[in-house]
Amino acid sequence: MPRRAHQKAKTDVTDVGIRYKTIAQNRRARFNYDLSEKFEAGLVLSGTEIKSVRDGRVNIAEAYARIRNGELWLMNTHIAEYHGASHYSTHDTLRPRKLLLHKKQLRRLELELGRERSTLVPLRLYLKDHHAKVEIAVAKGRRQYDRRHAIRDRENKRDMDRAMRRRRDG
Repeated sequence: MPRRAHQKAKTDVTDVGIRYKTIAQNRRARFNYDLSEKFEAGLVLSGTEIKSVRDGRVNIAEAYARIRNGELWLMNTHIAEYHGASHYSTHDTLRPRKLLLHKKQLRRLELELGRERSTLVPLRLYLKDHHAKVEIAVAKGRRQYDRRHAIRDRENKRDMDRAMRRRRDG
């Protein structure tokens, strides 16, 4: 049987029956920032945007979130134009997109963002029962020496685990 050129993303099903399909991840955010609190926010999209999201044509590597006029907006997220749409119904690929949160969560975010060097960073974009969601986190930027320290700690932990496994297995 011939192998497909592009494989579909894996869909996870929880014990409750809710389906999660991860579309895009921001792996650099976990390295460049110290993440404290995470939130799940709904994403307001147009028709061609949600079709592009379902195709997996999204990039959140340079994205960030801002609170403007009491609303939360996702900035600099690239959602490619949908190839099946006519040229009249295309969307702006980098337009700001509104995020949906409860008012209590939004107030909490405003307090968290008042701290020094803190920002909102999207960690992943996923579909949850056919609704687009973004996992955002309050993040504090790491300095260069903090990043080197994190790499060193991760390598030391890996070496210790490897040594323990070798000793246990004999």
